[in-house]
Amino acid sequence: MDWLPVALVIGLALIFAFTNGFQDASNSIAIVVATGSLSPRLAVTMAATLGLGGAFLGEGLARRFGLAIIDPPAGGLGLRIIGAALVAAIVWDLVTWWFGMPASSTQALIGGLTGASLAAGTTVLWSGIWRDVALPMLLSPVAGLVLAYLGMRVLIRVAGDLARRRVGPDMRRAQVAAAGAVALGNGLQDAAKTMGVILLVLTVSGHQLGPGVPWEVMVGAAVAMALGTYAGGWRIVRTLGRRIISPAPDPAQGTVAQSATAGIQYLAGALYAPVSSTHTVTAAIVGAGLTGRRSAIRWDVITQVVAVWLVNFPATVALSALLCTVALAL
Repeated sequence: MDWLPVALVIGLALIFAFTNGFQDASNSIAIVVATGSLSPRLAVTMAATLGLGGAFLGEGLARRFGLAIIDPPAGGLGLRIIGAALVAAIVWDLVTWWFGMPASSTQALIGGLTGASLAAGTTVLWSGIWRDVALPMLLSPVAGLVLAYLGMRVLIRVAGDLARRRVGPDMRRAQVAAAGAVALGNGLQDAAKTMGVILLVLTVSGHQLGPGVPWEVMVGAAVAMALGTYAGGWRIVRTLGRRIISPAPDPAQGTVAQSATAGIQYLAGALYAPVSSTHTVTAAIVGAGLTGRRSAIRWDVITQVVAVWLVNFPATVALSALLCTVALAL
């Protein structure tokens, strides 16, 4: 098959990885910037660098994700399906970034692939979507909320409610370490999903020669996501860092929330299970916040965020189905 259409769809996958980096920046740096433990530019540089490194740890997850959602036909039809899905996911990432809403790029990509396949009348692997994708993504925010809540309860019992609020050198170092752990997990989780889509492109076009992930695919996805992270998703950073808990999570809440998120990312990565880092860290912030002043939690903002999560999948299904229909008519 000619390389030009293949290269165009791979280019869309790399653009998706770049916009995904907007969301990932907010996951890892929002709290550490809000509490002043790192300057914004230094925090973004750290997140981009560690995300770049984490991307090379996700080969197994990339292979699982690429085969779990759809079974596209070979040739131009398969490329149209994947291309429509990527455009829908990119549009969703940009719209939610513009409004400062933390949303799941992973969920948008799954919705895009599902909608485009349905519009083209090709196979959607519903059992694989549920077992390998949807179930981990549903469980991860619940686990994040519970782990962060319990972690804060233990910390309060050990350190005392007043002692844990102090911002000393040790707490700042702990915050930076937790933010770095999430950034590494972002690379492990989210760059792997772009790799999986590129593997799907290579497979339907007849260019995938083996079961592994080519190093060029790893490098391309990792660099694209790192550049997006370095560009910064500052609108979403403000939401996670200062609007869910107002005026901002205290240092201990931030450290515990991000530590819980990183633990879930690594466990899921070891099991080759994709999770939404955005959903997980948002839920973990709420869980940690429940141990403090209830009046500090902005339930109106949380309601808006949850509404975006609920709309995410059907919106990207509908948009990608429309895009795929138009592409097939051309």
